[in-house]
Amino acid sequence: MHGGAQIKNLRVLVITALAVLVVDQASKLVVIHYFWEGETVEVIAGFFDLVHFRNPGAAFGIFNEGGVARRVFLITTSGAALAVIFFLLKETKDSIVALGLSLVAGGAAGNLVDRVRFGSVVDFLYFHAGPYYWPAFNIADSAITAGVGLAAVFYWFRHR
Repeated sequence: MHGGAQIKNLRVLVITALAVLVVDQASKLVVIHYFWEGETVEVIAGFFDLVHFRNPGAAFGIFNEGGVARRVFLITTSGAALAVIFFLLKETKDSIVALGLSLVAGGAAGNLVDRVRFGSVVDFLYFHAGPYYWPAFNIADSAITAGVGLAAVFYWFRHR
């Protein structure tokens, strides 16, 4: 890869990942400060609540059981994911993919900070429709989903 493109991609990664990390951690600090754990505040009746949930497992409640072994496993896999993202960033020649990877990196870093500090991830966005509830999530989860989606759509259109 050309050195200038690599530096540009690195700049995109760092700025975007840090922005995601700061917004994610700031939003979680607000939730921790103003909501007691387990509290739910209805924002849009029948559709959206702000909550303060702690998720000791992975996305959507996977691996909720497991104690210290689970925590070590999830911290290790988060660190490995960040290493893979940095490797992929070095290999990509496309700014869109770099942006997607940086969103994933920022989100992974945000949840990793929670796991190291609290042993669990702070979730606070809770959507539902009638009796159907989507698992609570946070800004980091949203960035990871958006980053993976962005990269997937890019590859799908590029390789059609």
